[in-house]
Amino acid sequence: MKLLLRLACVLPFATAVTIAAGLGYAVPAGWKSIPTTSSMRTAQFALPHAAGDTQDAELVVYYFGGSGGTVEANIERWLGQMQQPDGKPSSAVAQRQKRTVNGLAVTLVDVAGTYIAEMTPGAKERHNSPNFRLRAAVIETANGPYFIKLTGPATTIAAHDKAFEQFLSSVKYQP
Repeated sequence: MKLLLRLACVLPFATAVTIAAGLGYAVPAGWKSIPTTSSMRTAQFALPHAAGDTQDAELVVYYFGGSGGTVEANIERWLGQMQQPDGKPSSAVAQRQKRTVNGLAVTLVDVAGTYIAEMTPGAKERHNSPNFRLRAAVIETANGPYFIKLTGPATTIAAHDKAFEQFLSSVKYQP
């Protein structure tokens, strides 16, 4: 309850405070909680599409019980899900950042391009979504990392940049 009150004072945009597998965060107004599509996902949200886009963005919170690979391995995997129009590797154009949020180490990556991730893990069928953007974060806790992945049309992601930053700033670990 203390977390809820603190976040409500700091983040008036929040419609709810959620605690998923020990990670607490404020959900920005307008983000729609949707049922998770796999047991690897602790939370999933649809972010409404911007004018001119036909597809909503998707934000997923993953937690693998303390495992899930290194920060760098996950960032490289995410970058491999984006293809650049000029053939450059996405790692050459991605923006990376490290910060501390409420005492937690957070590593971020941000890259635009064509989204080519597998439709489902291990599937041969892949997305082919040009003009997409991927923003992702690895949040390190005492009980292992949490992974946050936001994908969608670049214009829609840009429209939610401020809310995504506020979402990240609200993250607190509740062991």
